[in-house]
Amino acid sequence: MPFTASRQIYSYSIKDTDLVLDGGDAEYIFRVRDAPIEHEPRERLIRGGPDALSVSELLALMLDGEASEEETLVLSSRILKDYGERSIAHQTNPMLLVQELGIPLVKACQIVACFELGRRFFQTNSRGSVTIRTARQAFEYLKDMRDLPKEQLRGIYVNSRHRVVHDEVISIGSIAANIVHPREVFQPAFEHGAVALLVAHNHPSGDPQPSAEDIRITRQLMDAGKILGIDFLDHLIVAPHKFVSIVSLLGLR
Repeated sequence: MPFTASRQIYSYSIKDTDLVLDGGDAEYIFRVRDAPIEHEPRERLIRGGPDALSVSELLALMLDGEASEEETLVLSSRILKDYGERSIAHQTNPMLLVQELGIPLVKACQIVACFELGRRFFQTNSRGSVTIRTARQAFEYLKDMRDLPKEQLRGIYVNSRHRVVHDEVISIGSIAANIVHPREVFQPAFEHGAVALLVAHNHPSGDPQPSAEDIRITRQLMDAGKILGIDFLDHLIVAPHKFVSIVSLLGLR
C-alpha cells in the first residue's frame, strides 16, 4: 500500500542558507463554423457579455484571426485539456507552449500576452495569499493537476513565510532524470525571489506509487538545492484522490 502524507503529517521547514561573509518553486468535433451565428462565441460575447462564455470559448476568441489547421475552438479545448486552466494562466514562456502543445509560435505568444495583461491590470495577488506548509496543503493547491491526461511536472516556489510567489509548468510528458534538469527547476526560484520550492507531477494511471526514477530525481534535486542555497521541500506524486510525498516516504527531511 503506497505511503501517503495522510498517514504521517509533517510541516515543511525552510532552512536558513544565507552565507555570512564576515568571518562567520474520432468523434466529430463541433467547430465554430458549424454553429448558428447567434451561437458563435463572438456573437454571444456581444449579446450576453463575457460571463456567457466558457473558458474554452474565451480562449478561442483570443486565438481567432490566424489561419490554422485546427479551428480555434477545437484548439482552445485541446490546450486547456492538455495543460490545465491554472497552468496555462501561469506559463510565461511561449517557446515551452510551442514545444509542449505543438501550437504555432504566434498563438503561444498571444496566450502568454493575454494572461500577463490579466495579471497586470485585473488580478489581485491571490497567489501571494496561499501558504503551503504541508504536503496536504500542496495537494489541495494542485487539485487542477489530478485529472490531467498527460504527465506534467510543476514547480511551486515560496518565500520565507511559505507563501507562494510563483507557480510554473516545468515540462509535459514522461518525467525522467535525463530530461528534468535542475537548471529548469531552480531558475524560476532566482527569478522570483523564492527561498524554497517543491515539485509535483501527476500519474494519469491513478497510482501515485513513485518509481525508482521518481526517487532518483528527488535525490538529485535535493542535492542541487543544497548547493544552490534554495531549500527543496518535497516532490509530490499526484493522483485523482490521493498523493505521495517522496520526501516523507524516504525520510529525507
